[in-house]
Amino acid sequence: MPLHDYLPLFLFVFVSTVTPGGATTLATASGAHFGYQRSLPYIAGIAVALASMAACAAAGLGGILLALPALQLGMKAIGSLYLVWLALRIGRSGPPNLGAQPRKPTGFASGVWMLWHNPKGWAMTLGAAASFAALAPDPLRLGALLGVSFGIAAMVSLSVWCFAGLLFARLLRTDLQWRLLNGALALLLVMSIIPMWLT
Repeated sequence: MPLHDYLPLFLFVFVSTVTPGGATTLATASGAHFGYQRSLPYIAGIAVALASMAACAAAGLGGILLALPALQLGMKAIGSLYLVWLALRIGRSGPPNLGAQPRKPTGFASGVWMLWHNPKGWAMTLGAAASFAALAPDPLRLGALLGVSFGIAAMVSLSVWCFAGLLFARLLRTDLQWRLLNGALALLLVMSIIPMWLT
């Protein structure tokens, strides 16, 4: 399959992992308080958890979805509606709550635990498994593709938020500035839904 066939998946995965949420807010706060090196265990925990969730979602749903296109269509619709709702929430949000002063950085196990209990993570990975099942010939390969894609994207995205923590704290001082940033991320999330319907 040519590389350009994977671009909608990569866009979806990147935008899904980079948009603000609990993990990104904590990565931003951790970066502002502790720097990248001390935040790395948390970031790695989130990446491993998201990769494993994506692989499990694809391995379990892939075969069913390939056999039942109507179910795939329904899940794609539900996933799209959820992502639009999430984009609306992101677009209306203000600055992240960085007021909490944690005593030490969040560790690897806490990152894994938090993400495995995060509905956004499950919605992202189940939506990706439903929407991009055609990119792999079987559920195991789809699981590997989604696991690697989400794992790498999470490492990159959370690293960006971590590095940006101190920079954001210095540059973005008003609610309006945070709203503009969140609005741009919300727009990107909505745009990532469009290619799912073209495949």
